[in-house]
Amino acid sequence: MSALLDRRRAVATLLHEPGDLLVVSGLGSATYDAGAAGDRAENFYLWGAMGGAAMIGLGLALAQPSRHVLVLTGDGEALMGLGALATAAAQRLDNLAIAVLDNGRFGETGGQRSHTALGADLAAIARGCGWERTAIVDDAAGLAALVPRLRREPVFAVIRIAPAEPPRFLPPRDGAHLCHRFRAALGAG
Repeated sequence: MSALLDRRRAVATLLHEPGDLLVVSGLGSATYDAGAAGDRAENFYLWGAMGGAAMIGLGLALAQPSRHVLVLTGDGEALMGLGALATAAAQRLDNLAIAVLDNGRFGETGGQRSHTALGADLAAIARGCGWERTAIVDDAAGLAALVPRLRREPVFAVIRIAPAEPPRFLPPRDGAHLCHRFRAALGAG
């Protein structure tokens, strides 16, 4: 697997000037990097909900049809929740995108090789689940071209990143606080 992109820089590029984009970040690195790119009320960080990011993003996109939702997660979580890819694709929502940070590793359990390092192709799996638009990105030009797509299209993207582990940035971890803050950002009190 080509792994040319720095994860932290890639996420900073994805989330630069997010506007009213709603972001659901999966357990671990996706959450660390989303927070490092700029903690904001419109970020919903998942702590201890491995495999749930795509389904939470789907529910949010259904509940907020006028807002675009980006699910930012890792290859391990995407592999754990493959059924979510089919369910999200079946809904055919125009306001949901999923970006998978794929380093071919299970980062939260010790860095063991994940199935993507052993041949699983998440973009092909997503197409098989019904995602009409997929992308694989492994360089800066591809990442720059992907950013506007993630904010306006229903696309499933695999972003190939280096397996390096930058220092963790821990955004807020209090679940009640995050829930209330996110609901307030949505105007739901």
